[in-house]
Parts: sequence; structure tokens; C-alpha cells
Amino acid sequence: MLAAIVPSMNGTWEVKEVSTPQPGTNQVLIKIHASGICYTDVHITRGALGVKFPHTIGHEPAGEIIALGEGVTTRKVGDRVGVPWLQSTCGRCEWCQRGKSFFCPDHIGTGINIAGSHAEYMVAYADATQLIPNGLSYDQAAPIFCAGYTVYSGLRFADPKPHERVAVVGIGALGHLGIQYSKAAGFETIAVTHSKDKEELAYKLGADSVVADGEGLLKESQHGSPGGGGSDVILATSNSYKATADSIKGLRPDGRFVLMGVSTTEPFTISPEILFKRARIIGSTQNDREHLYEALDYVAKGKVRVMTEIFPLEEISNAYDKVANGNVRFKAVIEPIK
Repeated sequence: MLAAIVPSMNGTWEVKEVSTPQPGTNQVLIKIHASGICYTDVHITRGALGVKFPHTIGHEPAGEIIALGEGVTTRKVGDRVGVPWLQSTCGRCEWCQRGKSFFCPDHIGTGINIAGSHAEYMVAYADATQLIPNGLSYDQAAPIFCAGYTVYSGLRFADPKPHERVAVVGIGALGHLGIQYSKAAGFETIAVTHSKDKEELAYKLGADSVVADGEGLLKESQHGSPGGGGSDVILATSNSYKATADSIKGLRPDGRFVLMGVSTTEPFTISPEILFKRARIIGSTQNDREHLYEALDYVAKGKVRVMTEIFPLEEISNAYDKVANGNVRFKAVIEPIK
């Protein structure tokens, strides 16, 4: 089969012929129809998360099960599935016993310590796979297994209440989905972006208003009424910690600030306003599996749509460069097999 190989840290991705893997006990073999490139792939290529190279990465897969390993009873050949980040855990540590398996120090992560989805085929643990709703295309499903799952899970974890407002900082791979999920869930939604060229898009995605920064968010009154500006929940999806920290100015008392965008080049400075507003900063990645189910369901029902650029596997190096340089609007998706 063909697979994209990252040969070394900061190496150029290469497409090579490699042996097709075979599923082991409790595993399935998936024929990959779509594989999203996440910005985390850029971090991994630059040395983050301790991946041992050469390696095939990719953690936004969608495809068809074509073979079952020994012991698999919950999946069958022909199932359309995707695989989130977390695949398997030790089952014995404190966190596994507490039912918080994402924190297991020995967990197996897709594309980290098991080969990922930037290939024609991949192996995954059967219990980690998620069935893709009928009618949902592979290219729309794939990005939900990280980008969509991450931002929707953050929204759910913040637990916004009726009549509260949600702000989304950064209109990118996560942010363009965050606006749509917030609106689909019924919340007044404010987009926060410095980019003038993204204002019109933010409105098309469903934003009720668009502001440039935290000061603008603070002044944005609810339903046009005087006073009462700001947002109860901020989904910080931007890779710029400067913009992320600035948005805290617009957080309302008892607000929740959900950090899900990552910068590896800037410090994150927290304002003392957090103290006086009795606000909370919440780190969030991918929380409960029910959030993944709901995130996929919204897309299947047409309430959320991923903006994608499609590339064949042979052009994955070009796709990676576009993602790394911020030139994709907003998700690059690889189609290894037509």
C-alpha cells in the first residue's frame, strides 16, 4: 500500500510503498477513504509528543472496515467508521479506574504510538472506532474525529446555559466549526477575529455578530440592550496566544474560558480579571464519546459543514505545507483511495 512517511523530525513527508498492515487481536483493518490533516500534525512533525520517526501520522481517519482481527464482535466488514485520538489504555492505572482514560499515561494515540491514517489502509482497535452516520460523506466525517470533536467537546464541557452567549476566538480549522456548533446548539454566537476578510464568512457560518478583539467583545451588548456586554463562554481556538489572552477582557462574570488552540512559540499570559470575575479557565481536548456522537450527528443533519480542500495522497507534502503556512480554508483532507 501507499503511505505518507515522516522520515525524521522536521523532515519532508514522503509517499512510499509499504506493507499493508494486518489486524491483531481486537483490531480491525480500515480502508481509508478520507484523512484530515490537523495542525497537530505540524507540531508532531516538528518534534512534539515524542513520536519516533520514521512514522506514518494522521488522526482524522474515515473509511471502511475490510478485515477483522481475532476477538472482534462489535464491528463487521463493511462498516463505515472513523477513529478518534484515543484508541486503547492500560485499564489498570488510577485514571482508567476512575473512568478518565484519556489521562492514562500508557494510552495508545492514533498516529502517535500506532500508525496513523495518512495511508491507504490503517489498523485500529475495534472499540475505538465510531460508526459514521448513514449519508455522511467520508470527507465531511474525517475532520470531525479531531477538529470537530475537539471544539464541540469544549463547548459541551463549558456547559453553556439557556440565554448565555458563546464567543469563538479565531476563524480557522476549529473556529469555523465552533461558530456552527454553537448556533446549531441554539446559542447567540459572537465571532472574534482580527481578519477583515473573515468577517463576511463568520456571518455566513452563523455568527450573530463579529468583533475584532476582547475590547469589542466586552462592548457587544446582548440583543442590543444597554450594558451586559461580553460573553459567558469563550472558545479559544486560535493558534495566537496574544489574541487568545486579549479576548479574556470580554469574559462575563462567572464566565468559562475554554482553551483548545495551541501555540508553541508564545507564552500564555492570564489577566487578573479572571480573579475578580470569578471566571474559570478550562483546558479541553476531546472529552466524552457522546460528544463525538453528537458532533457527527450535527454534520450528518446538515447543521454543520466542514470547509475542506481535497488532495490525493500523492500531494500530501503540498497539503502539509499549506496547513503549516495557514493557507488552507479550513481543513485539508487527503483521499488515499477513490
